Amino acid sequence: MEILLLGNELLHQKALPVKQITPEYQQIAADLVQTLHDGRGLGLAGPQVGRMERIFAVHIENDVPRVFINPSIIETSPETVRYEEGCLSIPGLYADVIRPQTIKIQAWNECGKPFTLEVTGLLARVILHEYDHLEGMLFIDRIPEQRREKIVAKYERIAMQKERRQKARYRV
Repeated sequence: MEILLLGNELLHQKALPVKQITPEYQQIAADLVQTLHDGRGLGLAGPQVGRMERIFAVHIENDVPRVFINPSIIETSPETVRYEEGCLSIPGLYADVIRPQTIKIQAWNECGKPFTLEVTGLLARVILHEYDHLEGMLFIDRIPEQRREKIVAKYERIAMQKERRQKARYRV
């Protein structure tokens, strides 16, 4: 799967519910997990790969990969934590984001089995980050505007430099 990058309009659109969990979703889930591993990320959502459906995968160290289909955040703790986040759709750039420390989420797995999970710490943060993608939000949408503008400008500079290097390789 190809990961969409900052600037792609799909990243700011709300994902639609999955109507039926078919065997196709087992393959989509496997592809999401594989793309997540290939990108060396902790989570990856459908919209990041052009699938405008409410599905995401997460995999943090010392845990198994998990797939969430049609998730709902049903509870968040009042306690919050500031932590540096990055995103496979904004490679190489990071910012501190404040999120609830603990969450409770309901979803279906890739086999169509419903589950409820209460988690804290890094797993809660990764789930909330991926859930935001389903809502058309990026982590930079949760930081102060001035900081966001700096990150976007830096990202654009890096992208232009990459493009120039790529063009220079193909000059004759």
